[in-house]
Parts: sequence; C-alpha cells; structure tokens
Amino acid sequence: MSQKKLVKQMLKKLDKLEAEREKLIDKLAKALDKLEKKASTKKAVSKKAPPKKVAAKKAPAKKATAKKVTVKKAPAKKVAAKKAPVKTASTTPAA
Repeated sequence: MSQKKLVKQMLKKLDKLEAEREKLIDKLAKALDKLEKKASTKKAVSKKAPPKKVAAKKAPAKKATAKKVTVKKAPAKKVAAKKAPVKTASTTPAA
C-alpha cells in the first residue's frame, strides 16, 4: 500500500474515534444532568419537612452485679516419686 492510502485510512479511523468520543461525552452529560435533577429534588423535599427533635429522657442504666463463678478444679493426682534402687557397697571379703 502506498503511504497516501495508509494516511487516508488512518484519518478515517481517527474521524470515527472522534465521533464516538463526542457521543460518549453527550451520554455522560445527560447522565450527569439526571443525577443533578435527582439530587436537587431530594434536597428540596428534605428542606420542606425538618425533623422535630424531642428530648428523650434516658433512664439510668442498671449495672448488673457480676456473679463470681467458682471454677472447680479436678483434684491433682499425686504421682509417687520413684526412687532409684540404692546400691549399697557390699562388703565382700578381699581375698
């Protein structure tokens, strides 16, 4: 392909991309307008009826007495200490 044809093809692609870009920008602008309208209507509704605050009396909180739970321990088993057999020096007559 000659360079002129390549340039023409590239320009066509560029034009298509620019057109798509413009369409996307328009869609985004419309979506933003819708969001702004919704936000403005919500603010107007909330301004019309301010909530009335009533002072609520709080009852003093009762503290529950902590119950002490005694933990039952299993009786420890006493292990009899094993004694090593004592070697006594036998008195053998020396011959």
